[in-house]
Formats: sequence, C-alpha cells, structure tokens
Amino acid sequence: MFDWIQNIADYLVYDVFSLSSKSHLAEALNFFIYDSVKILLLLFVIIFFMGIINSYFPIERVKNYLSRNKLFGLEYLMASLFGTVTPFCSCSSVPLFIGFVSGGIPLGVTFAFLVTSPLVNEVAVGLFLGLFGAKITIIYVISGVLLGTVSGFILQRFKLERYLTSWVKEILKNAEREQEEFIAEHQKFSKRLPVIWHEALTIIKGILPYLLLGIAIGGLMHGYVPEGFFEKYMGKDNWFAVPVSTILAVPMYSNASGILPVVQVLVAKGIPLGTAIAFMMGVVGLSLPEAMLLKKVMTWKLISIFFGTVTICIIISGYLFNLIF
Repeated sequence: MFDWIQNIADYLVYDVFSLSSKSHLAEALNFFIYDSVKILLLLFVIIFFMGIINSYFPIERVKNYLSRNKLFGLEYLMASLFGTVTPFCSCSSVPLFIGFVSGGIPLGVTFAFLVTSPLVNEVAVGLFLGLFGAKITIIYVISGVLLGTVSGFILQRFKLERYLTSWVKEILKNAEREQEEFIAEHQKFSKRLPVIWHEALTIIKGILPYLLLGIAIGGLMHGYVPEGFFEKYMGKDNWFAVPVSTILAVPMYSNASGILPVVQVLVAKGIPLGTAIAFMMGVVGLSLPEAMLLKKVMTWKLISIFFGTVTICIIISGYLFNLIF
C-alpha cells in the first residue's frame, strides 16, 4: 500500500543525497522520510473521516452508549479485534487513536485498539506462521487480542479522561459545538466540508512538532541501535529476563514484521520463546517515539499509566509463554 512512499524515500536518500545504503545515517534518514509521509497521510485521512462522522452522529450519544455496561465488556474486545486488521506500527496507530478520542469514544476502548494494532496484523501473523508454526501463531494472536482487551478494560476503570491534555479537551468542545451548528442549521454535506477540512488541518498543525520529533527518535534508534545489543540480558538462566527484556525493548522501535526475524534469531540462540516474544511486544507495543506522539493528547501521568499497565500485561504474557513452551 505504501510502496510508493518507500520509493520516494529511497530516491531522496540514495540518489539525491547520495548516501550509502549501508550507512547508519542513510537507514535513519530513510526511516524518517518514509514514516513522516506515511503517518501524516494516515493522520489527515483519519481525522478528516472522523470529522465527517462527528458532524452527523451525536458525540455524546456515542460516548454514553459505549460507556454503559450494556455490551458487557465486548466493546473492548471489538476494539482489540479491530486493531488486528489494521497493519500499523505503534506510531501509525496513534492517528486512529486521536481520531477515536476526538470522536468521543471512551479512553479504555481506544486503548484496547492502541495496544493490539501494532502487535497483531496479517503481516505479523503470516510471518509468525512461517517462522514458528500454527500452534504458536494461534496462541500469540489470542494473547495479543486479550492483552488489548484486558488493558483497555483495566485502564477504563481508572477514569483517566481528566489526564487528557487541554488541547484534546478543546478539540472535543469544538467538535460538539460544530455538530450542534450542523444539526441546528441542517447544513448540506458540501457546506460542512470546509469546516471539517479546517478542523483537520488545525489538529495536524498542533500535532506536527510531536509527530516529527517522535519519528526522528525512531529513525535514530532504527539506524543506530544494533539488533543484538540487548541479547546478553535475555538468557534463559535469568529469572528476571522477561521484565528486563520488556523494559529494554522500549528504546528500540520497529513494527512486528521488522522485529520478527530478530525474534527467530533470539529463539535459535536458546532464548526462551516467551522472553523473546515479550521483547518483541515491548519493541512494537511500547516505544519512545510513540510516547512523544501521545504527549500531544495525554499528560505524562496518563502516558506513564498506559505504558505501565501494558508493560505488566506483556510481562505476564511472556511468563505464560515460557510456561506453555
């Protein structure tokens, strides 16, 4: 889907800037260009689409419906399952998360999506099947969905909306006010578009510095952090290898398809499967670039609660994998 963006990045880095494909700088710059263009496109399309939805569907009604217990927790499972069909890394999932929040979807439900989306997708599943077989793949997919569902359910209990940034709260107020105007005036879609367009551009302008900084950090890590740098901390003799692997994975940044070959190498070197998978989940599900992107919509306290909850769930998953296999 995004091959044309990769072609542009390759052309700029290797032809225009004449950098060697083997250099760390080229790898980091290529990553930065590719992810910047891809995520900006995703961000605009998703926010624009959510703006259209918001102009027709009452935000408060959606919020109240999903906040009630009528779904018996299934809303978290549905959001988590939706995450499995979106082939995004953690940073690419953030635009959808922002769209959900601006659409009035409860935080716990949006968190369920944000956790699962980078962990489980068709590319990761295909690679898992080829590398580890059907049994391990099925267990991994189920654990990824459960991880998102449980994390979302737990986080919703904390009533964390008060820790959203004032920027997000203002976006929500504007969305509700514009919706009331649309409904009151019965405006046609053609008249609503300029307002929706302007709102999408406003959101992107507000997020752009955090977006570029987050991707820049990811690019530096992608280009300069050696893949085998943390292997010595993940040995099977260390009972604390799972939490250490999860925590040490946070500075690294990759998507599931990019880190899976590394996981295969780690397992081949004798590192327990659960420890290797916890490392993978930490890399794709938690990252410093993701934290920088989320900083625009969350306070540091909320980011810490989110990362802490997901880290605990990943560690538990790692130990369970080690027990099963």
